[in-house]
Amino acid sequence: MFEKELQDLGLNDKESAVYLALLSVDNDSVIDLAKKTNINRTTIYPILESLMAKGLVFESKIDKKIRFSAEGPERLATFVERQKVLFEEKSERVKDLIPKLKTVQRESGEKPIVKVYEGKQGALSAIEEIYNNNPIDGISYSIYSKDLLNEMFNEKEREKFFKLRKDIKKLKSKSIYVSSAGDAKADSMSQRVRLDEKKYPIHCDINVIGDEVRISNLKSNPTTVFIKNKDLAETLKSIINYLIDKK
Repeated sequence: MFEKELQDLGLNDKESAVYLALLSVDNDSVIDLAKKTNINRTTIYPILESLMAKGLVFESKIDKKIRFSAEGPERLATFVERQKVLFEEKSERVKDLIPKLKTVQRESGEKPIVKVYEGKQGALSAIEEIYNNNPIDGISYSIYSKDLLNEMFNEKEREKFFKLRKDIKKLKSKSIYVSSAGDAKADSMSQRVRLDEKKYPIHCDINVIGDEVRISNLKSNPTTVFIKNKDLAETLKSIINYLIDKK
């Protein structure tokens, strides 16, 4: 009873069993705890040390014997609060760690990571994945048909992934596109070149950020391929840069 609730708060199964056993008595010995919980005696010691580190158990000496007692249930709130603080600290640390780890990550000649997404929902998931990598700065490279994107995604869906890009404030964009509505509105963060859709038809949505490439066909039965490979990404960036420079 209550083991599952304690495990949901962050204790493992053995910690939950020992804590509950101690909570039902004033104090107990390691030998008695081993008998009550059916946990090996040698295993009980590290469990007690872990519970003491969490502030849920304390040690005392009674009649020259070492005994253990559980802190009151209200200390669980303190334990959860500490976990929350630690999680927030880890979240901040991982933001600093990711760029450092990227410096040792294999960058060239590695086996590409390839994922395939089916349907419109799969395409949306791939868009979220490439933007949720949260590049601090850099450039998003794209090749797309604005008309086909508008046909495939409704206004609410388009607003969702436009917001994903906008939230990455320092992410600029370079795009090659076709559109029956004419030239897209220019802004300081974007470079766009519109092609003649009759002469140069585009039926896919291609996006490159960092060393990741997302390719979605925009016709019937949409399928999206997500590829992580620096060589492929750099090649596509070069093609887009070339087309923009030629204009």
